[in-house]
Amino acid sequence: MVSPRVLRRLPSPLPLLPFCLLCLGASGQPDEKVASIQGVRGGSVELACGSPPAPLVVFWSFAPLGSLIPRPVAVANGAEVKVEAGASVLGTVSLRNSSLVLGELREGARGHFLCQALQASGGRLHTTYSHFSLAVLVPVSKPQVQLSQPSPVEGTSVLATCKVREGTEPVTFAWKHQAPGGPGEALVGVTEQLLPLDPVNRTHLGWYVCSARNAVNQLSSDAAFLDVIYGPDDPVITVEPPGFTDEGFWASEREEVTLSCRAASNPPSRYVWLREHTQVHAGPTYTIVSASPTHTGLYTCLAHNSRLDAHTQAAVRLTIYYPPEGQPSCAVLPTPGAVTLVCTWPGGLPAAQLQWEGPQGTGPTALSNVTWSHAATQLPNGSAFTCTGQHPALAPPALCRIALREPLQSPACWTTSTAGDQFIMLSCEWAGGEPPALLSWLDAQQRPLGGSGSSRAIHRLRAREDLAGTEFSCQGAHPLRAPGPRCRLRLEAPQLAVAKPWVSVLEGEEALLVCTLQGGTPPARLLWLGPQGQPVEPGTSGFTLHLEGAQLHLSIRGADPARHRGAYQCVARNALGSRSRSVLLEVLRYPAPPNVTISRLTYGRHRREVQLQWALKGPGNLTGFLVQRRPSVAGPGAGAWETAAGDIGPESRTQRLGGLDPGVLYAFRMLALNHRTAGHPSEVKIPADPAFSTYPAVLGAAGTGMLVATVASLLVFQYAARHPDACPRLGQLLAPMEQSHPHRESMEGPEALAGTETPPATPGSDPAQEPADAPVHVTITVTATP
Repeated sequence: MVSPRVLRRLPSPLPLLPFCLLCLGASGQPDEKVASIQGVRGGSVELACGSPPAPLVVFWSFAPLGSLIPRPVAVANGAEVKVEAGASVLGTVSLRNSSLVLGELREGARGHFLCQALQASGGRLHTTYSHFSLAVLVPVSKPQVQLSQPSPVEGTSVLATCKVREGTEPVTFAWKHQAPGGPGEALVGVTEQLLPLDPVNRTHLGWYVCSARNAVNQLSSDAAFLDVIYGPDDPVITVEPPGFTDEGFWASEREEVTLSCRAASNPPSRYVWLREHTQVHAGPTYTIVSASPTHTGLYTCLAHNSRLDAHTQAAVRLTIYYPPEGQPSCAVLPTPGAVTLVCTWPGGLPAAQLQWEGPQGTGPTALSNVTWSHAATQLPNGSAFTCTGQHPALAPPALCRIALREPLQSPACWTTSTAGDQFIMLSCEWAGGEPPALLSWLDAQQRPLGGSGSSRAIHRLRAREDLAGTEFSCQGAHPLRAPGPRCRLRLEAPQLAVAKPWVSVLEGEEALLVCTLQGGTPPARLLWLGPQGQPVEPGTSGFTLHLEGAQLHLSIRGADPARHRGAYQCVARNALGSRSRSVLLEVLRYPAPPNVTISRLTYGRHRREVQLQWALKGPGNLTGFLVQRRPSVAGPGAGAWETAAGDIGPESRTQRLGGLDPGVLYAFRMLALNHRTAGHPSEVKIPADPAFSTYPAVLGAAGTGMLVATVASLLVFQYAARHPDACPRLGQLLAPMEQSHPHRESMEGPEALAGTETPPATPGSDPAQEPADAPVHVTITVTATP
């Protein structure tokens, strides 16, 4: 049996390494154990070494496959554990008791592991060997489907490959196919890595998934889509609702017609619908929401495979049966001495039958268009006519009516001018007739100007000043009114007048200038020009313009002599010229107010306000006062005056002004105001400090002087008492006083200055023999009466 003392003397693990390698067979035949272990990369394995009891020393070594040289891995003696730094190629290495634990297993751990355990048994040491053969298995990686052609054309060859990056052999494969919109189907009998599709057709289109399996795991790939390109096949056209003719299909007007086209293709075909070789729609279905005659024709469906750039087509003819659109249209045309009735209802399949009917009976009949003429003398005002239209597609007939009416009153004439007054427009209107009246312009010699117009006639003239005074007339004509009336107009340059050629207002009041337009054809435009000859802009400088009928009012608020006084021009302009009238505006100032003088100007408490008093000098009207201030600085740097108070009533004579800076010395002045007229500024004054009473100051000075005199007298007396030789007369005066009070022990009253005590004199002693520096007691009483 091995004693504990021997065990304590065993070497540490590091020096034990050569010892263990040299002493493997020192105690006879070793015990050996051999085991085959499998681990998965990234996982963990535990290699157990020896059997209980726990070995004294454990040493692990490793030999890679194909190598006979072992490499140290780890060693432990129960107290210490040492893992070789290079053992990290195996994974995460640790020792649990005597077992070797390999975590995060790596492929480099493939090989042979040897455990050497030194054990004590029966008082003897022996070595146990454990051999392990470790195989590291690699899981199969996620497969990936690779297609030689992801989008092959139908009829070509495609090879699908199931790619696996890694995995321990053997690896087996399986394939699955899923068509679009269908369930997944396993490809039975296909276990190879390669899946040939030769030739590929449209049934092969879909998703392909491959799975790979080995001894460790099984994984499936993501789906790979095989997009087989084919088509387009010949289109098939259907029409809803179905109606067949010898040439194709038919439908009724206002029905919803749907034409559908289908052609098998991948990628899906792009469809284009043509009507008579003109594209009308793009898409497989063309819907005519409400069929009309314009939809009749040959419809062709073109199917196009953009990938293969292949086309197919099919065509059908669609015929729409329809009546003419809307209702028959009735009209009456003015002709000299007669009226012509026209009824039209074009279109329809077949054409509509039309017939007139009037007060004298029925008229002619025709297809789509019928005309009927009557002499104007035979027709009274208000005569009514009816046109009846019949069509096989309509159950009730369609009607239109028209009544002859004479225009009301007479033609109306007026003129306008274009922008810039370059042209004059002569306009004439005579509305309300059926048929419409004919209008034409005539000059002064009754010559026509241009052509005639229906209900309205417009003639353009180039503007010239010599047209002033020229007369023009507009002649009207209507079958039910003879002779035709006319209207006349004369072109005139503008005329105007002003209400007052001279206007006078006081400063600040409102001035009103009125200008009246008295004539002008075409209508003239009014405007005001200011004293500088510029057009007056409303809303600026107090100007307001107001047009009331033929008058243009210019209102000037807050009249100011500097800005508003002067001559204003009222100007009237049209295409034939301009006229102007002037108005002189006089803005008078209010009389000057009386002058003002400052009678008192003193600071208030803390110099943050002043108290101001003033008085008037001389007669005059006033409406208030204005106080100005500025820092009191000599020379040109004094600065501008600023308003300190401006809302002081005319009855006030005092004012308190605050908001002052105590560190600034201010100067003040005043002005009297009469509305906007300011009087002459007062004298400039600087605030004075307020007056104060001298009695407290004098009393305080007197008390202070008495106190100082008392203290000085006390010091002199004390010095004389202590030094009688220096002041013999004063010493003689003080000696009787001291003898008359030989027994005073202390100072009396609160008036004692030093508060010292003098010891009592010994009976029978001579005052002259006392020490020269004996203290002197003096009592001084000071009473101050206010």
